[in-house]
Amino acid sequence: MFHLIGVLIIGFIVGLLGRALHPGDDKMGIILTTALGIGGAFLATFVGQALHWYAPGENAGFIGAVIGAILLLVIVGFIRKAVK
Repeated sequence: MFHLIGVLIIGFIVGLLGRALHPGDDKMGIILTTALGIGGAFLATFVGQALHWYAPGENAGFIGAVIGAILLLVIVGFIRKAVK
């Protein structure tokens, strides 16, 4: 139970940092910001394990999660431009 709450809090903080460091006006609410942070952590973990930066079962660190969140914002920006 506390692990889930911790993940949500860290995900929210990482999402906020990712949005603050990425230039542009991303219209996202609190839920999407949290999902962005959690998704960024998963992306950083997956890429880090694929590139052998992290051992199998090891999670990405806080900075890696922020970088993953910024990468997700860039991907979402490209998709939004392509849809318009």
